[in-house]
Amino acid sequence: MDILNEYDIIVVGGGHAGCEAAVAAAKLGSKVLLITMDLSRMAQMSCNPAVGGIAKGQLVREIDALGGQMGIVTDLSSIQFRMLNLSKGPAMWSPRAQCDKNVFSATWKTLLEGQADLDFWQGTVLNLIIEDKKVVGVVTDIGVGFRGRCVILTSGTFLNGLMHFGSSQISGGRISEPSSNGITEQLISVGFIAGRMKTGTPVRIDKRTIDFSKLIRQDGEDSIIQFSYTPNINNVLPKLPCYITYTNEKVHRIIESGFKESPLFDGTIKGLGPRYCPSIETKLITFTDKDRHQLFLEPEGVDSLEYYLNGFSSSLSWRVQYDAMHCIPGLEYSKIFKPGYAIEYDYFLPTQLTHTLETKLIENLFFAGQINGTTGYEEAGSQGIIAGINAHLKVGGGNPFILSRSEAYIGVLIDDLVTKGVDEPYRMFTSRAEYRLLLRQDNADERLTPLGFKLGLAGMERYNRLRIKLAFKEVLVTFCRRFSVSPDSINNLLVLKETSRLKQNVKLDTLIRRPQLSIFDFLGYIPKLEDIYQSIELSLRQEVFQAAEILLKYSGYIDRESVVASKLTRLEDLLINDKFNYNGIDSLSTEARQKLEKVQPLTIGQASRIPGVSPSDINVLLVLMGR
Repeated sequence: MDILNEYDIIVVGGGHAGCEAAVAAAKLGSKVLLITMDLSRMAQMSCNPAVGGIAKGQLVREIDALGGQMGIVTDLSSIQFRMLNLSKGPAMWSPRAQCDKNVFSATWKTLLEGQADLDFWQGTVLNLIIEDKKVVGVVTDIGVGFRGRCVILTSGTFLNGLMHFGSSQISGGRISEPSSNGITEQLISVGFIAGRMKTGTPVRIDKRTIDFSKLIRQDGEDSIIQFSYTPNINNVLPKLPCYITYTNEKVHRIIESGFKESPLFDGTIKGLGPRYCPSIETKLITFTDKDRHQLFLEPEGVDSLEYYLNGFSSSLSWRVQYDAMHCIPGLEYSKIFKPGYAIEYDYFLPTQLTHTLETKLIENLFFAGQINGTTGYEEAGSQGIIAGINAHLKVGGGNPFILSRSEAYIGVLIDDLVTKGVDEPYRMFTSRAEYRLLLRQDNADERLTPLGFKLGLAGMERYNRLRIKLAFKEVLVTFCRRFSVSPDSINNLLVLKETSRLKQNVKLDTLIRRPQLSIFDFLGYIPKLEDIYQSIELSLRQEVFQAAEILLKYSGYIDRESVVASKLTRLEDLLINDKFNYNGIDSLSTEARQKLEKVQPLTIGQASRIPGVSPSDINVLLVLMGR
């Protein structure tokens, strides 16, 4: 083995986790090498051509607020934008963008190649160089070695990847791309525990053969909405609609006829599949009472003929998929570019990580993305940026960067992984966050940009923009709480909005709290409010007014949640720091001793979230700590 070069950080894998990790570490000043099998497929959208969605949109906003890139790349490549759950409270609002997948990947490639201190190597890593329980480099498939002070593994679905097309199996990490072999076996040999997971993808359909007249059209938002807090991103791509159709009983009968050859049901597939994004065959088994299932036809790009049939993931044979698809309204005469398939791959139990995403067994080795048992571009990117930051800090001797559960969805994601582990591919949901009213998509910049700026990842321009936004929000909130509204000036609006008329003067914030009214409704009725609106920079007006309205409408709930979060944060401040041999504490339950010994929690707060550790077990630890 010849060593070609030395780096501060080596990132293995050019997917969503690897790209975020590489850019973050390089921006912070580390000398970084990104190794990937194909330099033309950076951050490839292997599955659906979209970013965001329920809770996932919050993750992307947080990546952006820290100074990451996924939000910017999405905005530059989006062909449709929607804000989901607007009929619910702001804790549930979630942005989602349909993207041109080729533009998305090309934009990432341009961004990466323009980043200083970032080098590239096209190839496959076969082994890690490990000395005295520390990783010190990697070896590629052609025998080229690179030394690195830290290594970040972001292998996606490539570790011993195996694709299933009915009874046919092909080795690979993605269709037409080889799997990566060797790393799993090496890590198991030094003590890591690995497992198998499974995910899948549906057929890609030729646009020219779809009968769109039989489909339900679904357009995006008329207004321009962005993921990134960076103003005025210039996206010149045309906006395209998605379409909705449904399966039917005839489709179901054809799918069921293929069950006898399904690798899901004949024991061929051993990996754990995603419960919340099941294959079409799993849907038929799980929801036997449903006579139809909703499907979405999503364009894969402006110049692409491919349409993605969302909701029709399958590991069935191509013939069964083909025949079933032709019984779906609008797809009766459609042609396919490639069938759907399931893919199995190796992952490592994430309880073997610390909150920095560094492994406990091998120092300076970090894992990010699907290698940790997660699924989704957004979850991968979130882990990538945290791994990149912490690898840089490890190289430079800085303090670890850890986000708490009350600071970010990213904090919830990582804490869930390292504390609870996974028994299926982990996907982020709003329900996983105890403080979701505090962790809204609209205030990610308020929560995280100061942290990103302190790190050096978020720039001065971004930080100053946040300060201006907060200053205007304070002016607006103060005005609304102090300004009195008379019945004569506003009753016409109240009648129009079908809410009760005023009989005496009230403060403006009292009216804004009514569910029928928005702060924007008052712009044509209160000149001073209009003056504030016009005084704000155009790109900030919507953000400032929306932020003020949410604060005014939900201040009671927000304050209450903040108090609860503050109380529980005290448990996070009680550091354990290897104080206990849990197996020797007889007053703990047997299950608690086993779980605590396995996870080795850093704090009492983390210990309290381990499944199987009861409140009485926590009380025992508190007593032993003199609390």
